[in-house]
Amino acid sequence: MFKLAGRRQFASALRQPTRARFLSIHEYRSAQLLDSYGIGVPKGSVAHNAHEAEEVAKSIAGDDMVIKAQVLAGGRGKGHFDNGFKGGVRIVYSPREASILADQMIGHKLITKQTGERGRICNSVYIVERKFARREFYLAILMDRASQGPVIVASSQGGMDIETVAKENPDAIISTPVDIHKGVTDDMAIKIAQQLGFSEQCVDQAKDTIQKLYKIFMDKDATQIEINPLSETSDHQVLCMDAKLTFDDNAEFRQKEIFQWRDTSQEDADEVKAAASGLNFIKLDGDIGCLVNGAGLAMATMDIIKLNGGQPANFLDVGGGATPEAIKQAFDLITSDPKVTAIFVNIFGGIVRCDAIAQGLIAVVQQMNLRTPVIARLQGTNGEQAQKLINESGLKIFAIDDLQTAAEKSVQFSKVVKMARDIDVGVEFTLGI
Repeated sequence: MFKLAGRRQFASALRQPTRARFLSIHEYRSAQLLDSYGIGVPKGSVAHNAHEAEEVAKSIAGDDMVIKAQVLAGGRGKGHFDNGFKGGVRIVYSPREASILADQMIGHKLITKQTGERGRICNSVYIVERKFARREFYLAILMDRASQGPVIVASSQGGMDIETVAKENPDAIISTPVDIHKGVTDDMAIKIAQQLGFSEQCVDQAKDTIQKLYKIFMDKDATQIEINPLSETSDHQVLCMDAKLTFDDNAEFRQKEIFQWRDTSQEDADEVKAAASGLNFIKLDGDIGCLVNGAGLAMATMDIIKLNGGQPANFLDVGGGATPEAIKQAFDLITSDPKVTAIFVNIFGGIVRCDAIAQGLIAVVQQMNLRTPVIARLQGTNGEQAQKLINESGLKIFAIDDLQTAAEKSVQFSKVVKMARDIDVGVEFTLGI
């Protein structure tokens, strides 16, 4: 087993928000995929409106069901909707009740500890038969940098937050590295099943489930498969009661069916727009917009803003080719955030010349009639020409060579603009340094 620090890293990895690198799919899609591989899941189906919910409930034998809001966020059961309805996971006892609850969920935003106050829209519900578990376990398959391969992380304490388990009872977590050349052998899968605590009559089913989950992981270029809980039911079935799957965005070209399941309504609209334009963009809570080329430089830019008492409004990497068109798209994204009070452009002109970037920057500011101050640090090829172009433009663009000075001015300008907005007055800037 891994040391405690390793377990905490695994728990943390399982809770990282899905950004540009991973595709996350809805629970009902995950269940469909598992079922196609012969893995046990509760019987059920998805509904997109109240009428469909009633029909799905009628098709399930018995009057004991669970209705789950299909929102890509954890903590659904303890969440609440923007209409005041509480709980994104509820037990229902009739098709009519399923219809009523679906009507309360679909078309409304579910707010959980992971979504923040903005919440995420619920466009569908997943209705399944209710199964009673004799035992509940946790099982995940993910990539491990330490062993440079897949690892199976399992715990006898399923049905609860794995981070809590890692913190309070680290010995309950079992970590098993997998040799990709051998895969999950019978002996390995049986050992995991026995360590978890499956009853003797269910060990073989559990072994089969673990091996099939690993096959999905490899076949579909998954980055994570998380089953919580993996249950042994009262009638001795091994079922995946809840499944969360993510996939490597780099595999989209060969996993076309999986990537057709992407639900962009669950993603930040600006981040979706940025991805379509080839920009790496993540919205943050600050008020200083950042436009940078290169992920490392972007991180350093955000760090130095914070060191000077400011807060970055975004992570935005325009990539190696900071073209005028890319700058225009980036400014559209940054200025769509009403909190932004200053924009820090930090570009290293290597692949493209600084003067070309400056011309694009000037054109964008003129076209947008931008009133927000822009601090531009353009270093590299033709840097002096770029600074001359900016200084002669007559626009609210301030060319500064030194990174520390540029960060200081960004923070100072941001504070001034914010104060001016608060008292509803205009402000003009001149730069004396």
